[in-house]
This record gives sequence, C-alpha cells and structure tokens, in this order.
Amino acid sequence: MTATPEAQGQVLPLPGDPAYVTARPANPAGLPTAYEHGGRLTPEGSTVDPILVEIVQGTLASVEMEVETAIGRTSRSPMIRDAHDFRAGIHDRQLRKLTGRSYSALVHPVARDFPLAEMQEGDVFFHNDVYESEGGIGHLPDLCVTVPVFHEGEVVAFVQAFGHHDDIGGGCPGSMPSGATSVYEEGLAVPPIKLWDQGVPNKSALRIMTRNSRMPDSLAADLDAECSACLMGARRLGELFARYGRDQIEAAFDAILDATTETYRREILSKIPDGTYVWEDYAEHDGVDDPKLHTQRITLTKVSDAPADPEHGRPAGPRLILDFTGTAPQAKGPINHCGDYVGGNFLKKWLAPILRNLADTPERMAELDVNEGIVPLIEMRFPEKGTLLTPIHPGPTNARTFVILRLLGVLAGVVAKAVDGKMPADQETIRYTGVYGHDRDGNDYLMREVLGGGSGGRYYADGEDTIHVVPDSRNLPTEFTEGRFPFIVERLGLAVDSGGAGRYRGGLGYEKHIRMVKDAHFMSIADRSILACWGVKGGKAGAPFQVTIDPGGPEEREVDALADAEPIRAGQVVRIRTTGGGGWGDPLERPYDEVERDLRWGKVSFEGARTAYGVVASGTKDEPVIDVAASDALRGQLRGDRGEDAPFFDRGPGYAALAGGSAASEYDYV
Repeated sequence: MTATPEAQGQVLPLPGDPAYVTARPANPAGLPTAYEHGGRLTPEGSTVDPILVEIVQGTLASVEMEVETAIGRTSRSPMIRDAHDFRAGIHDRQLRKLTGRSYSALVHPVARDFPLAEMQEGDVFFHNDVYESEGGIGHLPDLCVTVPVFHEGEVVAFVQAFGHHDDIGGGCPGSMPSGATSVYEEGLAVPPIKLWDQGVPNKSALRIMTRNSRMPDSLAADLDAECSACLMGARRLGELFARYGRDQIEAAFDAILDATTETYRREILSKIPDGTYVWEDYAEHDGVDDPKLHTQRITLTKVSDAPADPEHGRPAGPRLILDFTGTAPQAKGPINHCGDYVGGNFLKKWLAPILRNLADTPERMAELDVNEGIVPLIEMRFPEKGTLLTPIHPGPTNARTFVILRLLGVLAGVVAKAVDGKMPADQETIRYTGVYGHDRDGNDYLMREVLGGGSGGRYYADGEDTIHVVPDSRNLPTEFTEGRFPFIVERLGLAVDSGGAGRYRGGLGYEKHIRMVKDAHFMSIADRSILACWGVKGGKAGAPFQVTIDPGGPEEREVDALADAEPIRAGQVVRIRTTGGGGWGDPLERPYDEVERDLRWGKVSFEGARTAYGVVASGTKDEPVIDVAASDALRGQLRGDRGEDAPFFDRGPGYAALAGGSAASEYDYV
C-alpha cells in the first residue's frame, strides 16, 4: 500500500492556491515549509527606470527609520526606549529583506503558518518561539511583530520589528537564566499568532503574555508601540505602491537586490583567493558545565566559477561556502543558537557585514548595504542536529550571543588567513549586565543594559572604543538610571590598557562603577572573561571582561561572567570592565608619537607602554616624555626574546587555561 502525500508529511496545494503555499520539504524543526521564498518578482533581465530605483531605495530606508523612531519615542522599557535594542526591517512578498541599514528577523515563520491570501489589512502577527522562528529569533526576550502591506487587496510586502524586551517570564528577572538546561526555564514561548485581527488587538493573547511577565506594563506598552509603528510603516509603503504601481515597484525591488549581489561579487568576493581555509574560535562556558572550549569552526571555500544552482537561487560565478562541521556538540546551558533554518538565511545576513572589511576603502565599506542580495553568494553547510548551531528542542538558547557573536570573529579570522591578515582583529561588543531588587518605594525594579566594548585594530587604523554591535544601541544614560533606580553611577569611562597592543591598537572597553543605595542583586550574561579578543598578525589579545564587587573593600570578590543573583549590599560598588578589542600588527612597530598620544589620552598606562609597546616614558599623563634611546634598547631586547614560530593569532593567556597549556590552536598558524 502506498502512503498518501499527506501521510508522508507533504502539503499539497489546493486548486487555485498561489505558489507560496506549494509544498516544500520539512525544515530542520520538523515543521512543514509550505511557502515559496527568495525568488524574483520580475523575469530575469527586466529593466526599470534607475531614477525610480533610487526613489524606492530611499523611501524604504526612510520608512524603516521612521518605524524605528516611532518605536523609540512611544515604547516604555529602558531596553527598548533608551538602549535602543530593537530593529525594524522591510521585506517583499517573497520574504526577501530589502533594506540594508540594519539586520532584522525573518517573515518566513509567519508565511509558513498563515497563507498570504488569507491576510487582511490591519493584521499584526507575533512570535518569539526560537525553534519555530526559522532562525530569526535567537532567544525568547526577542519579541517580533510583522505587518503585511497591501496593494489592491493583495499582500505585496511586510514591515517587521523585533526587540529585546525586559521580561517574558522564566527562571529569573530578565528571562535569561544563566543555568537554564531547557527552553522551558527561559520564559513564555509563543509560536506565530495573529495578535491583531483587522485592526482589533487580541486581548486574550496580550493578557497571557503580560501575565507571564514581571514587567507587564512595560511589555504591554512596548508591544503597542511596535504594532502601531509597523502599521504606520505599512501604510507608508502602501502609498508607494499606489503612486508608482506594483509592477514598477517590484521591478525596483529586484534591481536593488541585483545591485547588491553584483557589488559584492565584484568588490568583495574577488578579494578572496580561491581555496579552502579553516579556523575556529570558542565560547568559554555555558552556565552549567565547568568552563571549557566550546568550538565554533568554519571551513571557508572560495570558488570563482561555481555552477548555477537554480533550486537554491544561486547564480553561476563566485561563491563562498561556509561549512560549520567541527562545531561543538549542543551545550547543556543556554549558549545554543538555531542557525540551520532556511539554509541559514538569517546567519548569512548576520555574518555578511564582516565581509565589507574587504572593501577598497573605509568610506566604501560604509556605503555597502547588507540585504537579501548577499544570500545567493553564500552557501552554508551545517553539521547534523545536536550542535551549538543545530540544537535540538528543548535546548536552552538565552545566551546565544556567545555563539552568534563568536561566529562574526570566526568568519573574520578565516578570511584573515586568506587575505594575509587584512581583516580587523576580534571584538566582543555586547553583554548584558544589570541589577534588580526593590526601589526606594518598595516596588520591584529591573535595570539591565547592553554594554559595549572595544573593536579590533585594523590594518590601517586603531579599533574603536566602547562600540555596540547592535546598530544605534547605546548604554543607559546616567541621568535616567540614577533618577529611576536606587544606585549612583560613580564612574563611566574607558578601561585603561584594555585594548590589545598592536601596530594598530584595539579599541578600549568600558569601566563602570555603580554604588548601590539599597541591597540588590547583580546579573551578568557575558563571555570573554577567561578567553580574550584575539589579536592578528602580531597583534596581542585585548583585556577580558571582569566584574568586581566591593573593589578595595573588605568583601572584594570577582563575580562570574554568568550570574543571575549575586548579592550586593547597600553602599557597595560594582565595578564592570568590558572587553578590549584585539590588536593588529606588531606592537613594537607602533610609532612613539602614537604611544605618547595614548598616554596623554589615558588609554595606555606608563607600565602598559613599557610592557606592551617597549616604550620607556616618564613625566605626567598630561606631559609624558618618551626616552627614545631607552625605548629603542628595550624594543631590541623584546624582539630578541621572541620565539621564531609565532602563531598568526594571539588568544591571550586565558586560552592555555582551557586548552591544557597550549598557547595556540593548530589552526592559528598560516
């Protein structure tokens, strides 16, 4: 007896069904992938007025910014309103991301579960379920709303926003329990649902979500802001279609993405020599097991004459193949990331900004957008289910930044091996720190912020200080936090000597001192407290992340980088030092005048100048004096003390502690 297609898990289209509900193989989550995506909207070779393309591209960017501005002005939680940890995105009806100003989540899970033909104006869809998000949502606090755009009664595009919210339930305030061993401990997971139906909010669903949050008023206000902003954005895009017509606008969409594909093919991929290159890096802990090396490996293959692959929308010509085989098994703790969905669609757009460093100039790099146009140029190959990048439900994921941030560095490192180091050194520019307890009036509060760190030195310039990898995000203003929460910010500045030494120094991290007015608890979700941001081509690793409670006091102690409820007493200080970026090139080649400038600016100490740069200086910070003769002699001595077979990457002293005493990996040499 032959099984029916339905019994085999296939979804057959009904007569008259549009193409996007045609059956597809099951995705890695075991869910039917019953939608078309990624294809062109117009025939190959179609033409469109280039002036209209400019108008459309500018309008898309403007609408995206308008949506984000509206969310920032009308939301309530500090994480959304003040830290700006949210993103908007615009996608066409083939689910392709059109804008390149920022990354965004995916429309795929909404189109999978709700046929476009059944959507109505005023509908708003919601999801945050990591395993049903097709890889677009990394952890449960990231809540995503999606609004379809209509023209003459049909869906023609989508406006979407997702952001990191204060609390969605789970085992600790902030919904990021560092010791979680399943996703069920991390908060409320919502698969794609219709949150608004033709302009009418689903009050039952909203009540369930707010009831599960420790910050219900903030959550309700943030969701209202995001839904309203996306509905406004959908109206703006509808006006664009009404003005120029669907055929012209969709032709412009194709032209925008085609231009990105061709630009990256010509200006970026051409810089990588054909061949295969391997590199790996590591997360250091998962919150459950003792610290160890959790490997993330990329085997990069560059092919200039790859054949066309119509089934996956890949044209003939240059292609990058990223193979993640060798990545460590799924962690017990929450550092896993669901990356193997829709062919790695989200990861491609997340990682692609690293490739912009190959542009001819920094100015040109800043001009390059990352939209769906880069997707056909990258092929991803994932290991079997059960790794850090291919976790099996219900594996926890709330600290998945340890993986997706590290992958940025792994890609930068493997490309650096291919291009003789002409890529930036490593950075670790996001971690969550915060305090919670009872405020002066006895009410519960949660203060959490995303503190940045230093970026890596580049082959032409130092790294940047205290940057945030999330575009437009920022630390919380002191005036706001002191007025709302029971603590005083006694210092917020640069962490001296935190940037990795190099011909081009790594950027510095933050040093922040918080003195508590009332007893409270400190929380931290951070990596790079043992390992460090690596230096490249002679550059040294930056300083790691560090938290100290009561520094210099009788109860001074270091706090683990993964902490949910470290007690702090009233009057005690929490000192937070974030990571410095890795250095680029030999620090003994850094000119004396640049070291003198670093001394005057307070970025490098006198002792750091001596030990890291071989520079002997005296005087004061305001008027340092370099002893050139003594410095020349010291640099000569330091060069003579070096080994001959130095690795291409410097991982810092913490690596040996987790690698059985080894100073470098076998992949650290070229």
